[in-house]
Amino acid sequence: MSLDNILIRADASTAIGSGHVMRCLALAKAWSKGGRVCYLTAETIAALDERFVEEKIRHERISVQPGSPEDAEQTVAWARRLQAQWVVVDGYRFKPDYIHALKMARLRVLMLDDDARFDFYEADVVLNQNIDASVESYKRAVSTHLLLGANYVLLRPEFLVSGPRSEIAGVARKFLVTMGGSDSENVTAKVVRALPRLGNDFEATVVVGGGSPHYEALQALVKTLPVKARLERSPANMAPIMRWTDVAIAAAGGTCWELAFLGVPMILITLSRDQERNAAAISRTGAALSLGWHANLSEQEIGDAIKSVINSADRRRAMSERGKALIDGQGAARVVEFLQNCV
Repeated sequence: MSLDNILIRADASTAIGSGHVMRCLALAKAWSKGGRVCYLTAETIAALDERFVEEKIRHERISVQPGSPEDAEQTVAWARRLQAQWVVVDGYRFKPDYIHALKMARLRVLMLDDDARFDFYEADVVLNQNIDASVESYKRAVSTHLLLGANYVLLRPEFLVSGPRSEIAGVARKFLVTMGGSDSENVTAKVVRALPRLGNDFEATVVVGGGSPHYEALQALVKTLPVKARLERSPANMAPIMRWTDVAIAAAGGTCWELAFLGVPMILITLSRDQERNAAAISRTGAALSLGWHANLSEQEIGDAIKSVINSADRRRAMSERGKALIDGQGAARVVEFLQNCV
């Protein structure tokens, strides 16, 4: 059965990061195997514009206040213009009245959600890939389907190609620091300043997103590390970098699922309130160590936490195995199959 067009409505900026756009990219790539995809954005960043070109994904811009009635009106117009089979909506600005406007236009809507924050859900399908998502959390229309949990985690093809890692280093010496697409409060710098507490027998790769306003300052900071270290800005493919690392210090957003699938032991720091439940849930599985809210952490506490993980190969091995057990990498394919067969 061939696929038709799909319209993805998501935004990215320094303030909100790039997570909404990037996780939908996995769905876009899976859909594009048999159909056509168009992104519709009101806000974006240059690195993502370049990514759309590289991925050969159509990208259109609208000049509206995100989540406004005008936004919904223009989204409806674009969906009709493209004859979209589905409209995918990802972002906290798209509230129930926005979804209602799309439904009143007789569009089929997939809504990505993280925490059941709204009083009512009217989309045809709601996707929450967090492992603690529950049916009981959602007050919804009778016709609304729920796709909940790790079976629906959206991973981009580059992670599936490389596959999970099979070995854990006896001594952890390679560290990855990645705090998401924007990191407006520059938590990355706090983590980098904690690294010298580990001594001088390690390597570090620090990754910042294209929306980071702190790139130049971080360049200077990384150069002060007493070890081999590099700063990467919005790399095209994170999978090889993640496979290289022995331990990742990461924000508790979508990156968690990529690290878990690859079997990378991870230390999580919460950068936004919507990440708190996710970090706690992953930590309970044993796949990660969650340090909690970033503003409450000192450099010493971060350094001590990293030491507690790198000093135990058994602990890192257990974290790796539990992460790989959580995510099988078939989530995007499952979502596409469900949408294709949903009537």
